[in-house]
Amino acid sequence: MKYTPHQYQEHATEHVIQNKASGLFLDMGLGKTVATLTAIDFLMFDSLEVQRVLVIAPKRVAEDTWIGEATKWRHLNHLRISVVLGDERKRKNALKQKADIYVINRENVAWLVAFYQSAWPFDMVVIDELSSFKSPKAIRFKALKRIRPLVSRLVGLTGTPAPNGLIDLWPQVYLLDQGERLEKSITRFRQKYFTAGRTNGMIVYDYKPKEDTETAIYNKIGDICISMKAEDYLQLPERIDRTVDVKLSSKVKEQYKEFEKKHILALIDNEDISAVNAAALSTKLLQYANGAVYSEDKSYHEVHDSKLEALEDIIESANGQSVLIFYSFKHDFERISARFRHLSPRAIKSSQDIEDWNNGKIRLLLAHPASAGHGLNLQAGGNIVVWFGLNWSLELYQQANARLHRQGQLKPVIIHHLLAEDTLDHDVMKALEGKSDKQDALMEAIKARIKKYTN
Repeated sequence: MKYTPHQYQEHATEHVIQNKASGLFLDMGLGKTVATLTAIDFLMFDSLEVQRVLVIAPKRVAEDTWIGEATKWRHLNHLRISVVLGDERKRKNALKQKADIYVINRENVAWLVAFYQSAWPFDMVVIDELSSFKSPKAIRFKALKRIRPLVSRLVGLTGTPAPNGLIDLWPQVYLLDQGERLEKSITRFRQKYFTAGRTNGMIVYDYKPKEDTETAIYNKIGDICISMKAEDYLQLPERIDRTVDVKLSSKVKEQYKEFEKKHILALIDNEDISAVNAAALSTKLLQYANGAVYSEDKSYHEVHDSKLEALEDIIESANGQSVLIFYSFKHDFERISARFRHLSPRAIKSSQDIEDWNNGKIRLLLAHPASAGHGLNLQAGGNIVVWFGLNWSLELYQQANARLHRQGQLKPVIIHHLLAEDTLDHDVMKALEGKSDKQDALMEAIKARIKKYTN
């Protein structure tokens, strides 16, 4: 296919070419991959500035997207791409292949750094979904930080650079410029731009930006990072968000209330209320809302099938159209698969599953937002999304919805949210709609329940 870039794609490509460190903070669907590949092609074969490129991506994206984009566009067909996945033997064999671009999943970054050490062979590194390197404590961040001085060019791609607030930006920008713009350490960054928020003694749970911090930070990084929003450049199809109120029987509602009360009181009696144990409690309550809870032996028992019935109504009303279902827990996947086995539901396990979905061969596609939230092009396969269960991450929620609501989608995208009545489901939905900080929203929801039961 002939590539006729939009003006913003030309701008993105030129930005990568002109800057040895560049961040493309482009919204989902704006074609970050093809714009970056076009820049790599120029740097490698025209200006001769680059010899070997490493792309670090989520596993599904590493398997499919980069090779798929290079194959799709005529001007990129000559690029040789080696996918560095699988067990250690397969990864080593892939690295021995003569190629221009080597694509590896982010979970193996530390292994790759240890494998090459000071003999690092890649003069250009592209981090697809830079926001997955937002933790300065993560092994993958520390590994890249160690070899960053050996890399002459680094590109970071993401649509959500600060999913949990501006505090997330420091590790990402550090990988771009090695601390030139936002301080050399996370401590100095926090001291300069933030004040402590919630604390417990010496423990600081979060940080609040000082006045004008956002403007100051964006002014600092504006020369190497460009940001574009999809609504400014694309004519996307209509998106229809639908809340499906899932009715629970009186017995189930009473059981949920007792379950919630029991765990709230246990939390008050036995532990300090922190983000960690609040998240654990939230997980239990959301499991119950979905219809099943795990026991200590890792088995689960079903407490209701109300969401399965609501899902059945949606599938029936789809009249044979394909439906993409996002689930939260393993037991969600197992229960949905069992309930609709006659429709041969599939999960995304390989590139073949993606191809079959886009060719209309899959009636029900089940996906976890953490594994299908980035980079996958699924818009050709359908326009109906169902959230069987939600989580607090606005980043995962937005990225997952953008698998269908993106450039190339020809129909209005209908997104159904199954919310069990009088459960934590509604708090999560409210937080996502308000684009709230997930930790703040989670803590507020738990504190409200603590107040309810202690009163």
